[in-house]
Amino acid sequence: MDTTHLIDPDIAGALALLPPLDLTSEGLSAVRAAMAAAPTPPLPDGVTEEEVLVPREGEKPVRVLVHRPASLAPDAPGVLWIHGGGYVFGSPDADRALSGTYAMALDAVVVSVDYGLSPENVAPGPVEDCYAALRWFHEHAADLGVDRSRLAIAGASAGGGLTAGLALLARDRGEVPLVMQFLVYPMLDDRTVTTADPNPVTGQFVWTPTYNEFGWRAHLGTDPGSAGVSPYAAAARAEDLSGLPPTFIEVGALDLFLEEDVEYARRLVRAGVPTELHVYPGAFHGYQMAVDAPVTRTSFQLGVSALRRALHPAAAQTPRQDGTDGATVDG
Repeated sequence: MDTTHLIDPDIAGALALLPPLDLTSEGLSAVRAAMAAAPTPPLPDGVTEEEVLVPREGEKPVRVLVHRPASLAPDAPGVLWIHGGGYVFGSPDADRALSGTYAMALDAVVVSVDYGLSPENVAPGPVEDCYAALRWFHEHAADLGVDRSRLAIAGASAGGGLTAGLALLARDRGEVPLVMQFLVYPMLDDRTVTTADPNPVTGQFVWTPTYNEFGWRAHLGTDPGSAGVSPYAAAARAEDLSGLPPTFIEVGALDLFLEEDVEYARRLVRAGVPTELHVYPGAFHGYQMAVDAPVTRTSFQLGVSALRRALHPAAAQTPRQDGTDGATVDG
């Protein structure tokens, strides 16, 4: 079904900015090279960046970028940010402007993880990289000026999937308490690839079923939908969602991940996890590339508000002005 007529007109023009991706085994290196060569927005004014190599026992160190507002108060909260890219491309460098914007809007230290990409680093490698970064963040919180009791994890797309897997891993290992998992159109369920009844109005734009199959196969190192897939690799596979931190999920109504994300939210609610879900009509995967669209500004405001409530529970809830795009953030 052609769903072009369902797109929010305020974001439709952004689709023209996206070149087609040759997401194949032969084309992946060229996709990565093109993305690495693309210019990235600079850090917001007033945010510093530090590169750190985090040790991971028996493996190569995990590179992280630490973003900190110059005006940061003592004992600030922290956010671990995990970039997207279908598990097969992307980097924290491409997300530095976004990480810096979150750092400013949240009065927080944001640590962005350069996890190993698939298929070179198959599951559970990527989530273990993220866990190493999270544990380092927790253990070095005082050195970073961070209150270790106020840590959240967040990510978009495949980064949202890794965030959800990381929340399960943190719950099960019991070493790092979390105040929130923040999931932006997360890639949660490999079984979406093999469903016999796909949603006819999702997945036409940006991230398609063909891309999804490639990403999951690379990440898992086996066929999507196979038996025995770990919930740390595909969080929707988890049988028990109880004990997870409060959760925020947002997704577009035209996004391929719509139904798996809504189902995950439903299961979280039934497991007693405080859960906030937003579905944006007419929005495709990655719609926030239309940076000035009303839906993008609304989603940013609602997301930052939810994160601030989790990270600053005792703070007075007063409106503030974000210094990079002028969006008013309540809470």
